[in-house]
Amino acid sequence: MFDRPGSTGERAVLVHITFRHDQEDLAELKELAKSAGTDPLEVVTGSRKAPDSKYFIGTGKLDELKAAVVRLSADVVLFNHSLSPSQERNLETFLGVRVVDRNGLILDIFAQRAQSFEGKLQVELAQLKHLSTRLVRGWTHLERQKGGIGLRGPGETQLETDRRLLALRIKQIQQRLAKVDKQRHQSRSKRKKADIATVSLVGYTNAGKSTLFNQLTGADIYTADQLFATLDPTLRNCQLSENNDIVLADTVGFIRHLPHELVAAFKSTLQEASDADLLLHVVDAHSDERDEIMVQVNHVLDDIDAGQIRQIEVFNKIDLLDNIPAHIDRDDQGNPVRVWLSAVSGEGIGLLKQALAELFATSSKVKKQCYLSASQADIRAKLFSCAKIIDEHIDDQGGCKLLIEIDVKHLGLLKAVITEEAA
Repeated sequence: MFDRPGSTGERAVLVHITFRHDQEDLAELKELAKSAGTDPLEVVTGSRKAPDSKYFIGTGKLDELKAAVVRLSADVVLFNHSLSPSQERNLETFLGVRVVDRNGLILDIFAQRAQSFEGKLQVELAQLKHLSTRLVRGWTHLERQKGGIGLRGPGETQLETDRRLLALRIKQIQQRLAKVDKQRHQSRSKRKKADIATVSLVGYTNAGKSTLFNQLTGADIYTADQLFATLDPTLRNCQLSENNDIVLADTVGFIRHLPHELVAAFKSTLQEASDADLLLHVVDAHSDERDEIMVQVNHVLDDIDAGQIRQIEVFNKIDLLDNIPAHIDRDDQGNPVRVWLSAVSGEGIGLLKQALAELFATSSKVKKQCYLSASQADIRAKLFSCAKIIDEHIDDQGGCKLLIEIDVKHLGLLKAVITEEAA
């Protein structure tokens, strides 16, 4: 039996394999490793048509990896890919050190960053769900019979007990998070009734969202040049003009192929984005991969049902670019669609507030015709909370044709469903 090492994982060897599909980014892996507190010593790279079923990598690359671990006295091997439980276990047995896949690495960073009670619960839930898939292969030494009078009952193995206790803990956390989610829902409902617009900052991690949040609201939340510097959502009032206030929400940063365990666990946190009236999509304008990263962020927004909400792109870090002044880009109708600024220096912050003030200038009602399919019940529920339903008709396919009166500030909810303007 191989005992899982108890090392801290400070000295790491990274593994990055090139496939023809869903390619991860090597630079991102290095940043993840540093954010987790490890010292990346070496990167083992290679290419394959498909992963090996037993070790993920081929035998030749496996020997190369083993030699690097021994030569560098590494504590941990970090894979830039998702490993199956059996692959992870086989690699640990062969290499003699702890092996962590991409999902496990991100979960470890989240565990270090979570500060609030809710954030810690969300991280624990994600970790337990990830761990539950590892019990069969990672803890086979627990498969010993234990039963008798006063014990668990004849025939139940230690592994089955662990599964049962794990499922019980997951259920307890989900119940606690449900209460927190209910409280968040009540807070959002109060804001809707008070007719206060909510704007959520979204974007790739380390794009400068928290720094921008501090500039707009005068808050002092933690910022650092690292991935996932802040996890817990923060809401603050932001005054655009004398009689024009909004609520600004800072949310967790996104990353390529955000693990499904995290999307599920942080559902209540990410709900601030999916229930927002407007999204400020913060982009690192200095990044060479900004266009690709923007696509990845929009994919995550689709995953959390926020893809239909109106966006303003905020191209941050212009202080790192040559001859790019702060300015606003507008569409053919003159509406602001992109703002170029520097959250660190404050250049362009006034322009962003100006753009937001234009969008939320006055409380004016408009009538709209919209059509919702049977699968868009979530949008229908949102409409009932922020619009007046004048007429509603359900067709034979289960779709719903609505005539509504809605404030222009909430039109982002209707981006994908408006059919025509009512007379």
